Amino acid sequence: MGFSENKACSLVGISRSVVRYTRRTENETVTERLKELAQTKRRYGYRRLHVLLRREGLVVNHKRTERIYRALGLSIRTKKRKRLVNALRLALPVPSRPNEIWAMDFVHDSTNGGRRVKCLTVIDLFSRECLAIEVASSVPGLMVART
Repeated sequence: MGFSENKACSLVGISRSVVRYTRRTENETVTERLKELAQTKRRYGYRRLHVLLRREGLVVNHKRTERIYRALGLSIRTKKRKRLVNALRLALPVPSRPNEIWAMDFVHDSTNGGRRVKCLTVIDLFSRECLAIEVASSVPGLMVART
């Protein structure tokens, strides 16, 4: 129409930066190379892949690498840890007469006033009889050994 860019933009009511703005497209060579590296190096995340790309001279900014990495839908698959058995599990011996096997356990409780109470209980496993109960706010080691 014969107007300057400045005059045309002021007539339409838009900023010159809007007219001049061009969205930068991601480089196809970087995208293709990132796909190839992600296929060969499956345990590498975007940070390690960025280092490899930078060594090849393809990328300068790590944020750009991350943007492409996410756009491609790439991610490291996390493996679930296997549960390991702690120790060899053996069946507990079954008592055949009284006073053969005893068991000890701590029981914790609190009073209405908020004080903590600990009970050390000793039980005969054959007769299920409670042999001793030591009640205290704290049960010291000598009390456990004496019981």
